[in-house]
Order: sequence, then structure tokens, then C-alpha cells
Amino acid sequence: MSRIAARFARLKQEGRGALIPFLEAGDPDLETSQNILDGMPAAGADLIEIGVPFTDPMADGPIIQAASRRGLVAGATLDRVFDMVRRFRTRDDDTPVVLMGYLNPIESYGPERFCADAARAGVDGLIVVDLPSEEADLLEAHAHAGGLDIIRLVAPTTDAHRLPVVLNGASGFIYYVSITGVTGTRSASEADLVAALPRLRAASDLPVAIGFGVRTPEQAAAAVRVADAAVVASALIDTLAGSLAADGAARPDTARLVLEQVAKLAAGVRGARTLAAADI
Repeated sequence: MSRIAARFARLKQEGRGALIPFLEAGDPDLETSQNILDGMPAAGADLIEIGVPFTDPMADGPIIQAASRRGLVAGATLDRVFDMVRRFRTRDDDTPVVLMGYLNPIESYGPERFCADAARAGVDGLIVVDLPSEEADLLEAHAHAGGLDIIRLVAPTTDAHRLPVVLNGASGFIYYVSITGVTGTRSASEADLVAALPRLRAASDLPVAIGFGVRTPEQAAAAVRVADAAVVASALIDTLAGSLAADGAARPDTARLVLEQVAKLAAGVRGARTLAAADI
């Protein structure tokens, strides 16, 4: 059983949802992002999503675009992202790690080499935002050889005809993009999420994580009352960016502020279903 499957199975037994916080590799520098990554499990992260900086992150809004630029300036490369995960694995062999990125760097690196190096580093899953399902064979065989889950994105606009195509070959979990548009711009209502989830449940037995618009502990709690996990990205990057010095450098409290926010989000997620049950 993969780390991702094992973690969701354990959480299901515990009767709670998962928090999946996001960090951009190298933002604002390699050391600070490593410290944030290393501190996330103790702060309450159940799985962790690491963004791979890219020059043209088309699915991301201005907050994560800026984080990606900072990561690139700091020298974040695929090799350095793998090194981050290797260092993390010396401290934590249980928390699943998912890389989120774009196809161009993977093609430049070489898909087979990329999947092999990711697996050796301790990566568990891949989200490739701009890889169409029809072209997933570019990665699928190599990912499966390394035991990597390929996590698919489903949007509100994914219709009944398209959904089975998108989910063909998916594993790990489904990432439900809860809004149309880019990250960090607005949020879906709990009613929207309640209406959207049945078709995903009917199409797949995989856990469902909700992202693209989850910013607060209350919104994260609403997400896990409906689905299996909440992904929080832009809100954490906002906190990080707000902590930086005028020249963009990390301050002594940058990592601490981000991790404190992760802890607040985790508290919201962990209490969500308990509070819902108490209200019945």
C-alpha cells in the first residue's frame, strides 16, 4: 500500500479528513522552505504538496506565481526539489509528499529519469497541471514503475462525458478544483461543494481533496465535511510573503508564522466532523 493510500485509510478509520498544506520549493530561499517542509507534520499536515517552480505557471494566480518566481531566483531546480524531499525523509518516513508542477520541466529532465529520481527521493504522488489525460502515457508507465501515484485534477466544468477520461489511470486521490479560474482568487461555497461531490463519488472510489479556494480554518473544515481532504496553498504563501523583509529575504519568524497557520488550519480540519456530529 502506498503512503497516500495508507494515510487516507488511517484517517478514514479515525473518522476525520486530511489537511494538505502547500509550499513552493525554494520560496523565499532553499533553507527556509526546507524548514517549513520539515515542520509541517508536527504542525498538523496529513499530506504535503510541494510546488515545483516554473516560469509560466498558468493555473496559478498572482500569489503562487510570485512564489514560483522567488523559488526560481533562489535556485530551486528539480534536483534541489528532490534533495529537499530526501532531507525530509531522514526525519519523516510516513507523511505522503506530492509534487505539483508543469510538464515542461519534466520533459526537459526526461520523464523516465524524473519518475525514477522522484521515487528514490521519497516522493509519493505527482500532479502535472498541464498534462492532458490523453497524453498521460508519457508518465504513466514510469510513474507506476516507481510506485508513484498520478493524481488527476477535476474541475466544476468537467462534464459527465469527460470525467471517466480524466480519471482513467488516476490513483492516490482526486484533486477537485473547486472554482473555475486560477488559484487564490475566490472560494466555493459549502453548498457548491455538496452539490459537486456526488458525481465524483459515483465515478471513483478514490479519496477527494478540495483545493483552489480553501484559505481559512472554517473553509478547510467545510471542505472535509464534504470531501476527504482540504488543500491550502495561496493563504499560506500570503503569510510567507507578508513576513518577508523589504528585499524579499526571510525574517527569523517566517517559517514559524507559516507553521502556526498550518496548525490553525489543522485544528479546523480535525474538529470539523466532531462539531458537525454534535450539531445533529
